Amino acid sequence: MDLNKRKEIEGMPLEKLKTFFIKYSIEKYRAEQVFNWIHNHLVFDFDEMKNIPKDLRIKLNEIFNLISLKKELGQDSLQTKTRKFLFTTSDDKKIESVIIPDKERNTLCLSTQVGCPLDCKFCATGLMGYKRNLSAAEIVDQYLLTAKHYGKEFITNIVYMGMGEPLLNFENTIESLRVFTCELNKVLSRNRITVSTSGIPQRIIDLADSKIKVKLALSLHSTYDEIRNTIMPINKKYPLGENIKAIKYYAQQTKTRITFEYTMLQGINDRKEDIKGLVRLCSLVPSKINIIPFNSIAHMSPDGISAKLIPTDKKRIYEFAQELRDKNLTVMIRDTQGDDIAAACGQLAIRN
Repeated sequence: MDLNKRKEIEGMPLEKLKTFFIKYSIEKYRAEQVFNWIHNHLVFDFDEMKNIPKDLRIKLNEIFNLISLKKELGQDSLQTKTRKFLFTTSDDKKIESVIIPDKERNTLCLSTQVGCPLDCKFCATGLMGYKRNLSAAEIVDQYLLTAKHYGKEFITNIVYMGMGEPLLNFENTIESLRVFTCELNKVLSRNRITVSTSGIPQRIIDLADSKIKVKLALSLHSTYDEIRNTIMPINKKYPLGENIKAIKYYAQQTKTRITFEYTMLQGINDRKEDIKGLVRLCSLVPSKINIIPFNSIAHMSPDGISAKLIPTDKKRIYEFAQELRDKNLTVMIRDTQGDDIAAACGQLAIRN
């Protein structure tokens, strides 16, 4: 078989893998063995799968490609233990992933696209433009290669919050989620996986109907359409009202609480009326608010609105959060980690 036409095996959910094995006259139970080697033992060479017969290992090497990304040198933050990984795709595109350590968890921030088409004004990724979607295997590879680097039980949480909009790469995002949440995958737990979206209503509904039941975060940043239209152009196509209906449906179907991500921008979304808007919104759907300090995107030489954005000062962030808590809302303030290596929230980008 032409090497360029081999299937990417690590991005296949187990049931799909079984179907492929049957197609190639391979016993179905062998799919579980191979899946187990890849995802639970982090073995990326068919020849090292010792309970697989030699003739089958030869056949697998002919049919499947195993690991589609190449891991480049990482960068470590001098301020925190945050680590940024650079990966190269088979067609020489560059993407980044980030490990965010904490006392009780180690979170991997995954990318789903090379660049991003949404052009959110506070995000560096949008400034690099959009190149293409990542395959399911390329999404899964970020986890596998990072887990191999640290050890299979190091990563406790996964967030789809890196480069790109996951729900605009819906099929590959779903495929990767099915890999991560498969019962045979013993390392990861679905209640420790979060998909973040800027708001694609029909795809939020589709994700709910998929029955995968991971956590959902809405990249909110304002409860007012006129502000979202300015800092998040996608809102012009999918207004907040449509997204509220979709996330209410998601919460009802999955019995999970929605996270509202809220990057604070001075004079734009840190006002008294913004507190009222958040209180009103949170009364409509089970939710919590994740407040994010605005991290500089100067490394991408922004212009226009992006160049004029100013972070809300720390004192106001804490006042804002407390006022929300006084209204009985659940509010978390995310600590900035990795901004010294452009690995903090909103900073991932590759300069062309």
